Amino acid sequence: MAHILAMPAPIAPVIDPFGRAITYVRISVTDRCDLRCVYCMAEEMHFLPKKDVLTLEELDRIAAAFIRLGTRKIRLTGGEPLVRRDVMRLIERLGARIGDGAGQGLEELTLTTNGTQLARFAPGLRAAGMRRINVSLDTLDPAMFTLLTRWGKIEPTLEGIFAAKAAGLAVKINAVAMKGVNEDEFDGLIEWCGAHGFDLCLIETMPMGEIGEDRTEQYLPLSLVRSRLRRRWTLDETDYRTGGPARYFTVRETGRHLGFITPMTHNFCESCNRVRLTCTGTLFMCLGQDDQADLRAVLRAGTDDAGLDAAIREAIARKPKGHDFIIDRRHDRPAVGRHMSTTGG
Repeated sequence: MAHILAMPAPIAPVIDPFGRAITYVRISVTDRCDLRCVYCMAEEMHFLPKKDVLTLEELDRIAAAFIRLGTRKIRLTGGEPLVRRDVMRLIERLGARIGDGAGQGLEELTLTTNGTQLARFAPGLRAAGMRRINVSLDTLDPAMFTLLTRWGKIEPTLEGIFAAKAAGLAVKINAVAMKGVNEDEFDGLIEWCGAHGFDLCLIETMPMGEIGEDRTEQYLPLSLVRSRLRRRWTLDETDYRTGGPARYFTVRETGRHLGFITPMTHNFCESCNRVRLTCTGTLFMCLGQDDQADLRAVLRAGTDDAGLDAAIREAIARKPKGHDFIIDRRHDRPAVGRHMSTTGG
């Protein structure tokens, strides 16, 4: 009888204090961006000095530790991740860790981008093992795009989106819903995404960081948006999930998925499977809380892999039950002082 080698058992993920398996980590590779979106950054941003930012090798080592601890999905974020010098070296190394789909290694590597660099990078992303990406696009109107990004032009983002499609990447469009800004564009976005084979996800603006804008004027509850959309579109319930916080519907008229991320009107904390690593090596166990773990200090102290794994386990053991996002309407203060671009979008 031929000798049959036993397959190794699937890696059991780390469990937080509330019984949630932590299988998804979002890794910011840079705090820098080539746009200044009004809900994400102040116009005059002060970016981190190079010495404070993890090297690509350090980012890869932390990612490898998370994979050892049962992480199945990694999403690279920024700032804008594709402006990081030599970022493809990291992407290729992470792509090589995508396993066989049987619980061994990484199952998915994805990216959130503003699309400005995609025309150049899309073929390489596909070759490295990515199969889908998210692109931030809040409007299809060129003038409004420039207003929202403070100086950007829509053409490079659109070119990047279609380059990604041509390279074989599934594209999901992310749009932040803003009262009085783009709330009359959602029908057009659904139609455009349907025509080109893209899914769409609408996101409530989150009170993070001083941005030089009045957040009480920006905030638009997606419960209201969804009821408006139902006047034109048939939104069918679906059990479709991508591993993140969005609740999806199928738009019957287009056949595409429409997601809603609602941190303000209905939080998604009860099923949170995520932690976030900043480009400085700070691990945030919750987007809406300030508790953190300094993994850069662990790395640069010469800690071995066992010590790094232990530091991550200890941090996840402090993961809170949920966030406390509120908008202080009296003083227009953010619930969390750091910018979204600092934590990783």
